This record gives sequence, structure tokens and C-alpha cells, in this order.
Amino acid sequence: MKARMDFHGNAIGAKHVKYLVSAGQALLATSLPKATMELVALRISQINGCGFCADMHTKDAAHAGETPVRLNLVATWREATVFSDAERAALELAEQGTRIADAAGGVSDAAWADAAQHYDEDQLVALVSTITLMNALNRLNVMIQQPAGDYQPGQFG
Repeated sequence: MKARMDFHGNAIGAKHVKYLVSAGQALLATSLPKATMELVALRISQINGCGFCADMHTKDAAHAGETPVRLNLVATWREATVFSDAERAALELAEQGTRIADAAGGVSDAAWADAAQHYDEDQLVALVSTITLMNALNRLNVMIQQPAGDYQPGQFG
């Protein structure tokens, strides 16, 4: 498989991706646990069918010490016992924030309240920002059909 275009080879595309990556780097300075960010990024990528991002976040999470069991169960987190209540709240918010078109009301008040119970305001900002950023990156990679499998942990900083 080959990407439809070399987005990074285009001046506008490269600048756009640079700013998106920079936005993601800013989130690393927050107190939202890195493990939560990776689990959320992986789940969103699974929902959106973004193989490149699923590959990247699986490998980055494993490289950071995430267990294979938790990574393998992200897609079925509701039935898994390996996630904390806070992680479950983050995954629910991520799913509802990703599947906005599937629910007439968008993100439910219950999902928001559950997340707010586990995360402070700065962490919620980081969580919402992670969700929106991942959805943008997923859509970019799915449209250009960026192939998956060759990512190396830490490749983008």
C-alpha cells in the first residue's frame, strides 16, 4: 500500500502537520496521565479505522510500558477489568466525542460528568484536546491512505 500523496513533501501539508504535532506536544506537559492519552488515542484510531495511528499509539504505549493485555482489550474496554474507573470515563468520553454524528445530542451529560469526576479542569482540557486532535489526525491519514506498520516508537518526537 502506498499513500495517495506525500503530505509531508508538500509545503502546506508539512506545515499543517507540524502545527498538529506541536499541538500534541503541548498536551504532554499536562498532568493527564500519558497512559490515558495513549489509550484514548488508540481507541479513537480504532473507531476511525486509522491503521497508521493505531500502529503508532500501540507501539508508543508499549514502548512506554503499557501491557499487551491492556492494549489488546482497548477495543472491548467495557467488558475488560483491566482499566481504572478514570480510564473508563476517558474512553467513554473519547468514544462519544468521536461518534458525534451517531448521537443527536453529541456527548452526553452523564459521560461528561463521569469524566469531570475523575479529572480536574486542566486534565479535562487535555483530554478534550487529545480527542479532537486524534480525530483530525485520523481523518487526515485515512483520506490520504497513509500505510501502517512501519512506525518506530518516538519517530515524531
